[in-house]
Amino acid sequence: MIRVEIRGENIEVTDAIREHIEDKVAKLERYFNDVPNTHAHVNIKVRNNKRGKVEITIPMKDLTLRAEEGHDDLYAAVDLVIDKLERQIRKHKTKINRKFREKNPEADFFNASAFENGEKEDSGNGDDIAIFRSKEFTLKPMDSEEAVLQMNMLGHDFFVFNDRETDGTSIVYRRKDGKYGLIETN
Repeated sequence: MIRVEIRGENIEVTDAIREHIEDKVAKLERYFNDVPNTHAHVNIKVRNNKRGKVEITIPMKDLTLRAEEGHDDLYAAVDLVIDKLERQIRKHKTKINRKFREKNPEADFFNASAFENGEKEDSGNGDDIAIFRSKEFTLKPMDSEEAVLQMNMLGHDFFVFNDRETDGTSIVYRRKDGKYGLIETN
Protein backbone atom coordinates (compact mmCIF):
# COMPACT_ATOMS: atom_id res chain seq x y z
CA MET A 1 0.00 0.00 0.00
CA ILE A 2 1.30 3.43 -0.90
CA ARG A 3 0.47 5.87 1.89
CA VAL A 4 0.39 9.54 0.94
CA GLU A 5 1.99 12.30 3.02
CA ILE A 6 1.06 15.76 1.74
CA ARG A 7 2.78 18.98 2.73
CA GLY A 8 1.75 22.42 1.51
CA GLU A 9 4.00 25.48 1.27
CA ASN A 10 2.13 28.79 1.12
CA ILE A 11 -1.11 26.88 0.64
CA GLU A 12 -3.60 25.07 2.83
CA VAL A 13 -4.14 21.51 1.61
CA THR A 14 -7.89 21.14 1.26
CA ASP A 15 -9.75 17.86 1.60
CA ALA A 16 -10.60 18.00 -2.12
CA ILE A 17 -6.98 18.28 -3.28
CA ARG A 18 -5.90 15.66 -0.70
CA GLU A 19 -8.54 13.21 -1.99
CA HIS A 20 -7.55 13.91 -5.62
CA ILE A 21 -3.87 13.22 -4.88
CA GLU A 22 -4.61 10.06 -2.87
CA ASP A 23 -6.85 8.69 -5.65
CA LYS A 24 -4.26 9.37 -8.34
CA VAL A 25 -1.35 7.88 -6.34
CA ALA A 26 -3.46 4.80 -5.53
CA LYS A 27 -3.84 4.16 -9.28
CA LEU A 28 -0.07 3.64 -9.50
CA GLU A 29 -0.49 0.49 -7.39
CA ARG A 30 -1.91 -1.35 -10.42
CA TYR A 31 1.57 -1.45 -11.96
CA PHE A 32 2.93 -3.72 -9.22
CA ASN A 33 2.23 -7.39 -8.48
CA ASP A 34 3.00 -6.90 -4.79
CA VAL A 35 2.14 -3.32 -3.95
CA PRO A 36 5.13 -1.87 -2.09
CA ASN A 37 4.53 -0.79 1.48
CA THR A 38 5.86 2.74 1.15
CA HIS A 39 5.04 6.42 1.45
CA ALA A 40 4.46 8.93 -1.32
CA HIS A 41 5.88 12.27 -0.24
CA VAL A 42 3.91 15.07 -1.88
CA ASN A 43 4.95 18.72 -1.70
CA ILE A 44 2.61 21.39 -2.99
CA LYS A 45 4.09 24.87 -3.41
CA VAL A 46 2.42 28.07 -4.49
CA ARG A 47 4.58 31.05 -5.34
CA ASN A 48 3.73 34.75 -5.46
CA ASN A 49 2.62 34.44 -9.07
CA LYS A 50 -0.05 31.94 -7.87
CA ARG A 51 1.48 29.23 -10.04
CA GLY A 52 1.40 25.90 -8.23
CA LYS A 53 4.11 23.27 -8.26
CA VAL A 54 3.52 19.64 -7.25
CA GLU A 55 6.39 17.28 -6.39
CA ILE A 56 5.84 13.59 -5.68
CA THR A 57 8.61 11.27 -4.46
CA ILE A 58 7.97 7.58 -3.86
CA PRO A 59 11.03 5.80 -2.44
CA MET A 60 11.00 2.01 -2.77
CA LYS A 61 13.60 -0.67 -2.16
CA ASP A 62 15.00 -0.87 -5.70
CA LEU A 63 13.56 2.27 -7.28
CA THR A 64 12.81 5.85 -6.37
CA LEU A 65 10.09 7.49 -8.40
CA ARG A 66 10.15 11.27 -8.47
CA ALA A 67 8.45 13.87 -10.61
CA GLU A 68 7.46 17.50 -10.39
CA GLU A 69 5.29 19.78 -12.47
CA GLY A 70 4.19 23.40 -12.32
CA HIS A 71 0.80 24.57 -13.51
CA ASP A 72 -1.78 27.27 -12.81
CA ASP A 73 -4.28 24.55 -11.86
CA LEU A 74 -3.10 22.25 -9.03
CA TYR A 75 -5.38 19.42 -10.19
CA ALA A 76 -3.82 19.55 -13.66
CA ALA A 77 -0.34 19.61 -12.10
CA VAL A 78 -1.16 16.45 -10.09
CA ASP A 79 -2.39 14.71 -13.25
CA LEU A 80 0.79 15.68 -15.14
CA VAL A 81 3.01 14.44 -12.30
CA ILE A 82 1.18 11.09 -12.20
CA ASP A 83 1.67 10.79 -15.99
CA LYS A 84 5.42 11.35 -15.50
CA LEU A 85 5.56 8.73 -12.74
CA GLU A 86 3.75 6.22 -14.98
CA ARG A 87 6.31 6.87 -17.74
CA GLN A 88 9.14 6.28 -15.24
CA ILE A 89 7.57 2.99 -14.19
CA ARG A 90 7.26 1.89 -17.82
CA LYS A 91 10.86 2.92 -18.50
CA HIS A 92 12.23 0.90 -15.60
CA LYS A 93 9.91 -2.08 -15.98
CA THR A 94 12.19 -4.10 -18.23
CA LYS A 95 15.33 -3.35 -16.23
CA ILE A 96 13.79 -4.09 -12.85
CA ASN A 97 12.01 -7.25 -14.01
CA ARG A 98 15.22 -8.59 -15.56
CA LYS A 99 17.21 -8.06 -12.36
CA PHE A 100 14.41 -9.46 -10.21
CA ARG A 101 14.04 -12.58 -12.40
CA GLU A 102 17.77 -13.27 -12.10
CA LYS A 103 17.22 -13.67 -8.36
CA ASN A 104 13.75 -15.23 -8.59
CA PRO A 105 12.98 -16.52 -12.11
CA GLU A 106 9.36 -17.34 -11.30
CA ALA A 107 8.24 -13.83 -10.33
CA ASP A 108 7.82 -10.37 -11.78
CA PHE A 109 8.21 -7.16 -9.80
CA PHE A 110 5.83 -5.31 -12.12
CA ASN A 111 2.37 -6.40 -13.14
CA ALA A 112 2.66 -7.04 -16.87
CA SER A 113 -1.10 -6.75 -17.51
CA ALA A 114 -1.06 -3.10 -16.41
CA PHE A 115 0.99 -2.12 -19.46
CA GLU A 116 -1.25 -1.64 -22.44
CA ASN A 117 1.39 -1.07 -25.11
CA GLY A 118 2.73 -4.67 -25.03
CA GLU A 119 6.39 -3.88 -24.45
CA LYS A 120 8.77 -6.68 -25.34
CA GLU A 121 11.78 -7.47 -23.22
CA ASP A 122 15.20 -8.44 -24.52
CA SER A 123 15.98 -11.96 -23.36
CA GLY A 124 19.54 -12.09 -24.70
CA ASN A 125 21.91 -14.51 -23.02
CA GLY A 126 24.75 -11.99 -22.74
CA ASP A 127 27.30 -14.04 -24.71
CA ASP A 128 27.48 -11.57 -27.60
CA ILE A 129 28.44 -7.95 -27.22
CA ALA A 130 25.80 -6.00 -29.06
CA ILE A 131 24.49 -2.50 -28.60
CA PHE A 132 20.73 -2.89 -28.76
CA ARG A 133 19.77 0.60 -27.66
CA SER A 134 21.28 4.02 -28.13
CA LYS A 135 20.30 7.32 -26.54
CA GLU A 136 21.14 10.94 -27.17
CA PHE A 137 20.56 13.58 -24.56
CA THR A 138 21.79 16.99 -23.49
CA LEU A 139 23.99 17.02 -20.41
CA LYS A 140 22.82 19.51 -17.83
CA PRO A 141 25.26 21.46 -15.68
CA MET A 142 25.10 20.44 -12.01
CA ASP A 143 27.34 19.52 -9.11
CA SER A 144 28.15 15.94 -8.11
CA GLU A 145 25.66 15.92 -5.20
CA GLU A 146 22.80 16.87 -7.51
CA ALA A 147 23.96 14.21 -9.98
CA VAL A 148 23.82 11.54 -7.24
CA LEU A 149 20.28 12.66 -6.39
CA GLN A 150 19.28 12.43 -10.06
CA MET A 151 20.89 8.99 -10.36
CA ASN A 152 18.99 7.72 -7.31
CA MET A 153 15.76 9.29 -8.52
CA LEU A 154 16.06 7.43 -11.82
CA GLY A 155 17.12 4.18 -10.17
CA HIS A 156 20.32 4.00 -12.21
CA ASP A 157 23.77 2.80 -11.16
CA PHE A 158 25.52 5.73 -12.86
CA PHE A 159 24.76 9.22 -14.13
CA VAL A 160 26.59 11.36 -16.70
CA PHE A 161 26.53 15.15 -16.27
CA ASN A 162 28.39 18.40 -17.00
CA ASP A 163 30.24 19.46 -13.86
CA ARG A 164 29.19 23.02 -13.06
CA GLU A 165 32.56 23.80 -11.43
CA THR A 166 34.97 22.31 -14.00
CA ASP A 167 32.69 22.61 -17.08
CA GLY A 168 33.79 19.06 -17.99
CA THR A 169 31.86 15.84 -18.41
CA SER A 170 31.75 13.72 -15.26
CA ILE A 171 30.16 10.48 -14.13
CA VAL A 172 28.89 9.53 -10.68
CA TYR A 173 28.29 5.86 -9.94
CA ARG A 174 27.16 3.58 -7.14
CA ARG A 175 29.87 1.26 -5.88
CA LYS A 176 29.23 -2.32 -4.77
CA ASP A 177 29.76 -1.26 -1.14
CA GLY A 178 26.86 1.24 -1.49
CA LYS A 179 29.06 4.34 -1.55
CA TYR A 180 29.41 6.66 -4.52
CA GLY A 181 32.28 7.27 -6.92
CA LEU A 182 33.07 10.16 -9.25
CA ILE A 183 34.89 9.99 -12.59
CA GLU A 184 36.06 13.35 -13.95
CA THR A 185 37.35 14.03 -17.44
CA ASN A 186 40.16 16.42 -18.33
